[in-house]
Amino acid sequence: MVQERGENQPAGPTEGVEAMEATQRQLRINLRLWGVAGNSGEEVLRVHSGEAQHLEDLLGRTLTLGESNSALLLAPRGTGKTALVEGVLGRLQERGALREGLVVRLSGLLHTDDLQALREITRQLRLEEAAAKKVFRSFAENLAFLLESLRGGSKETAKPAIFLLDEFDLFCHHRNQTLLYNLFDAAQSAQAPICVLGLTCRLDVVELLEKRVKSRFSHRQIHLQMPHAFDPHYLNTFKTLLLLPDSFPFKDFARTWNKTVQKLASDPAVVQVLRQLHATTTDARALKSLLLLCVAQLGEDSTCLTPQMFTKAETLFTQDAKTNMLRGLSALQLCLVVAMKRLAEVYDGEPYNFEMVYREYLKFSLKSSMQSFDRPVVFKAFDQLMSLELVRPVDQSCRVQRGYQLVQLMMTPTQVKEVLAQMPGLPTDLHHWASSSLP
Repeated sequence: MVQERGENQPAGPTEGVEAMEATQRQLRINLRLWGVAGNSGEEVLRVHSGEAQHLEDLLGRTLTLGESNSALLLAPRGTGKTALVEGVLGRLQERGALREGLVVRLSGLLHTDDLQALREITRQLRLEEAAAKKVFRSFAENLAFLLESLRGGSKETAKPAIFLLDEFDLFCHHRNQTLLYNLFDAAQSAQAPICVLGLTCRLDVVELLEKRVKSRFSHRQIHLQMPHAFDPHYLNTFKTLLLLPDSFPFKDFARTWNKTVQKLASDPAVVQVLRQLHATTTDARALKSLLLLCVAQLGEDSTCLTPQMFTKAETLFTQDAKTNMLRGLSALQLCLVVAMKRLAEVYDGEPYNFEMVYREYLKFSLKSSMQSFDRPVVFKAFDQLMSLELVRPVDQSCRVQRGYQLVQLMMTPTQVKEVLAQMPGLPTDLHHWASSSLP
């Protein structure tokens, strides 16, 4: 008879691997669905409780009373517009108000013209067969047929519909704004119980509407503000993204993991990393990117998050693309970069040309034990740096010989010095030249 493992007994190797794999899957779901699922959705609704109540009342009147409405939800990217809407729809679902209603989701990124949007509306309303049997003379007639199909014979039995238009500003660039005109016109004239809700980050989006469209819009706007408090909002978001839910199958592992997350939220090293990121941007997407780098370091040997993982993730997250590019350059190209660094220091940031760089390189090669190259080879290496956009012409319209064209290095002397100091295998002569003071 096999004895079952007790609650306090350690997990076996196989179960430990399975728990780790399940943890990584769950954390990726947390990061992907932040604000939409579970505790994260409740956090968004709690932070924006006033706006959530306003939106719930607006959508509720359409679903329960058959009242037609239109509104815009305005907020910077990463604030939680979509999360707020999904949370409100979840509340309405729990109340039973959404039982007979339909939700049509459109995106300006996916539906780039009105015909694509109309086909998607038809698909989501499941009216493909009915629409295929009719011939429509115009876009308005086609949309009117779809809305009329929702009525079910009378206003009392009509099915309410909520149209969610994500990236609303992109719909404003459609030809003649036909879709927006017909949706707003249907809402204003109460052809069918619909609510048109646009989500956008552009505060001037109303100015993009044509006059005839603007006259049919209710001009109701709901603004979301990004919470700027580090404690408790930012720390709560951090914990919400990492905590495992109650439904997680490995209960013992989940309890240990969640205790570790609570400790990390008060660890000085982790808090310092989070504060620096928060000072740069309050966008939750940046925090998700940082945490994804931490989650990627988990494995069989590292089954818990540590402060060292956050420090390493911050280093990777804050690396500049151009500084990373330096690590793949040849020794000759690095010599030219150091030469330009020294010229920038000598001339206090003023531009220089290839001839000046080449002269600086010659001074170094005469005293160095490194292999020296002829002028054509050096010029080709310099041209490759321009192709990589590490070096940029000051004035591209100026027609002069390439060797005399004024250029600038797209990195500061301090950045070059710090990157070269951390590069393993750098030739000793080049290292000394890069770190030496000017003569």
